[in-house]
Amino acid sequence: MDFNEAAVFVKVVQAGSFSAAARQLGLPTSTVSSRVARLEKRLGVTLLQRTTRKLHVTDAGQAYFHHASLGLSYMLEAEAALDEARQQPQGRLKVTAPADLGDNLLAGLIERTQREYPALEVELLLTDRYIDLIADGVDVAIRTGELRDSSLIAKSLGTIRWAMFASRRYLEASAPLEEPQQLHHHQCLQFTPMGRDSWNLSNGPNTITVPLPGRAMANSIGVVRTMALNGQGVALLPTFICKPELLTGELEHVLPGWEGKADPVHLVYPRQRFMPPKLRAFIDVAREALHSRFDDTSQT
Repeated sequence: MDFNEAAVFVKVVQAGSFSAAARQLGLPTSTVSSRVARLEKRLGVTLLQRTTRKLHVTDAGQAYFHHASLGLSYMLEAEAALDEARQQPQGRLKVTAPADLGDNLLAGLIERTQREYPALEVELLLTDRYIDLIADGVDVAIRTGELRDSSLIAKSLGTIRWAMFASRRYLEASAPLEEPQQLHHHQCLQFTPMGRDSWNLSNGPNTITVPLPGRAMANSIGVVRTMALNGQGVALLPTFICKPELLTGELEHVLPGWEGKADPVHLVYPRQRFMPPKLRAFIDVAREALHSRFDDTSQT
């Protein structure tokens, strides 16, 4: 089937003559005439009866025109919708991220995205499971640590740094804490993915593994942070989630200079020839909003 033949036929009927249709289409009259002739031959019916003065549409031509013009109208609407979608971020965007990135950070990112692009819907999937973005229909992922899949496009957001924090109330009521080895005499609040039995700490070229008593453990970064705020002990936490409490004095940076691992953070998404506007918009917002939180060089 040649849709060009149908489109030319519809234009001839609408214009009222071959010559008028040719002018509107920017084609030679002979080309318009031959395409209609090919259409009639393929269908095995006469659609147009030509005289020197007038163009007559047969009954078969009227029926074909009705359905073909309707179909072409739908196709034009579809192209217009796609063209609009290419220009305006809209539709649903599915985003996955680790659960330990923090509720406030992710909620703020979604709020900013939808404030700048009101037609965009965002579905957030929090999981520590490694997701196949294409198989699971996910548009983009925020991932920490070393990347596994080199087939994905990755945009750096910076680095998450881990350091030790405790409330002033806890520190005032506890033994001195001036060296990492003294952590053994403190209540250490352990985020289990960072270690159940010990913390690996570094101070420039110096590294140390500090054994810890398992007094309080949780696999939720939010719970560990809340316990630290409640004065229950010393916690190894990402520096970015503690910045507000450092400013208010609710938390203090313990053993400055010593820190845990540094995790690179990336936005990753499948390689594709044409990037949807909704994905491009989210990437732009996320890089601007998160780069200041995950700073490669800042120290607390």
